[in-house]
Amino acid sequence: MTIHIGAQPGDIAETVLLPGDPYRAKWAAETFLEDVKLVNEVRGMLGFTGTYKGNRVTIHGSGMGMPSLSIYVNELIKDYGAKTLIRIGSCGGMQNSVGIRDIILGMAATTLSTPSRGIFKDMNFAPTADFDLLHKAYHAAEAKGAKTHVGNIYSSDVFYDERPDLNEQMVRHGVLGVEMEAAELYNLAARHSVRSLAVLTVSDHLLTGEALPSDQREKSFGDMVEVALEAAFA
Repeated sequence: MTIHIGAQPGDIAETVLLPGDPYRAKWAAETFLEDVKLVNEVRGMLGFTGTYKGNRVTIHGSGMGMPSLSIYVNELIKDYGAKTLIRIGSCGGMQNSVGIRDIILGMAATTLSTPSRGIFKDMNFAPTADFDLLHKAYHAAEAKGAKTHVGNIYSSDVFYDERPDLNEQMVRHGVLGVEMEAAELYNLAARHSVRSLAVLTVSDHLLTGEALPSDQREKSFGDMVEVALEAAFA
């Protein structure tokens, strides 16, 4: 057990999917895994371990924002031996070519600040995804017929952003979508020599104002979960 994860030794698989919402972790585990076991509920952050096509996998909530994700990912790697960590979450589209329900695979993550900022000091480290996971996720998404984009994403440390000028620069430089966790996940994966990737579903759009209705989210998020699982075990 750690401060934030109540799992026992051996409860956490080497492959971990990380939705921000603990109840999305519950839904994904019950929908896609077999022999599901609740392994964590400390502070309401749910984690479940089961199997997918015979492969052991944990789906664990990470909370909102990079500081929260950093807590869970540090403990999952250092104390539970996680080797492959895939963020599954929603994002806001930032290009006209990106549509609602599309899948974005974050090849790299741009950010203003992360919890790792103090380590890098003056350096602007460029956190990137694991290429093997990225490659397999792209082919898994293609096989499902999901419209998929690969490129740079923006990990914001605020949800209610009041910097339209910054968003304009993200759009200008081809950033595909905005979310709140991937950059720190990629930083931690690089630091500890493990694999990471962000597989995101576009749930709303900064340019068009469109948003995915709540009753249609489950199917779209389901595609994202399957792509992540296939990437991990292909």
